[in-house]
Amino acid sequence: MSLVRRFLVAPSLVRLIRKERGGSRITEGYFAPQAGRVSYVRVDGQACHLVLVTAAPDGTSSEERTDVPRAHGDALMDVCSGKAAYDRTALALGGGREALIDRYVAPGEFDLVSVTFDGGDEAQGFSVPAWFGPEVTGDPSYDRHAVALQGVPHPAEIGLSNGALDAVLDLIEPRFGFGRYGAPKTNGGDGDGMMKALRRVAGGSAAAAPAAAEAAPAPAPPAEEPAPVEAQAAAGPEVGEAHAQPDAASEPAAESTPAIDSRIDDVIESLSQALGNPQPQPKGAARGEDDIAAEFERWTVRPRRTQQT
Repeated sequence: MSLVRRFLVAPSLVRLIRKERGGSRITEGYFAPQAGRVSYVRVDGQACHLVLVTAAPDGTSSEERTDVPRAHGDALMDVCSGKAAYDRTALALGGGREALIDRYVAPGEFDLVSVTFDGGDEAQGFSVPAWFGPEVTGDPSYDRHAVALQGVPHPAEIGLSNGALDAVLDLIEPRFGFGRYGAPKTNGGDGDGMMKALRRVAGGSAAAAPAAAEAAPAPAPPAEEPAPVEAQAAAGPEVGEAHAQPDAASEPAAESTPAIDSRIDDVIESLSQALGNPQPQPKGAARGEDDIAAEFERWTVRPRRTQQT
């Protein structure tokens, strides 16, 4: 035997709960009560049941359900004396207790929250949450079969307090403890992650430069010994300039630096486009790790601060 306590609830709180937790549409068709028993057809999605509810003098009730095919359920629904439809959301209250929030859409609109107990003592010891409205357990017009057969009652407007709103938020927000969609929060923002990626790229490029220099072929030995400094001065500026020019064999090692810098520029330009920055990456001389970090700070962090102000 079970006992159900029913309470009204502010429509705005129900909207907030349904927005976060969703709900399912339930349609019930009731037959006229007979000898203290209520029978009805219940359609919940693809499930269909024929339900018989027997009430006891102490207010408790027992329920028997029988599965019926959906086609049979639709046929029984057509001959019912009254129908009701509502969107139901289940919400855990803590301590193993669950509240069922029903937003009626037919035959009229109102919001009801119900809690089921195993007995009268358990029901009396229940601590009513702050967001529950007036209790209507003793009002027979709020029974589900009465709503379907007699129509929707007209409750008074339910006030909304700051304590009631906080109580609802405490129930629906714990699942957002690690971000809205359950992803764990990081210590730094997106900019920190990008900076670390840039530093790794810059470090890898700096390490690649010595390797490229080692892989370059060694320059060929000179055919003859260079002339002393005094002889170069006497020979004129042409001889000095000839010895000042780099050997052709060392050019591949020198060209490795622009190639490495081009790689860094391409990475920075790709990151800039991913962040939605329309400014193109300037091509220029090789830049160090600090220069890359400074340009990233200018492209990402500074525009965001400008938008906030």
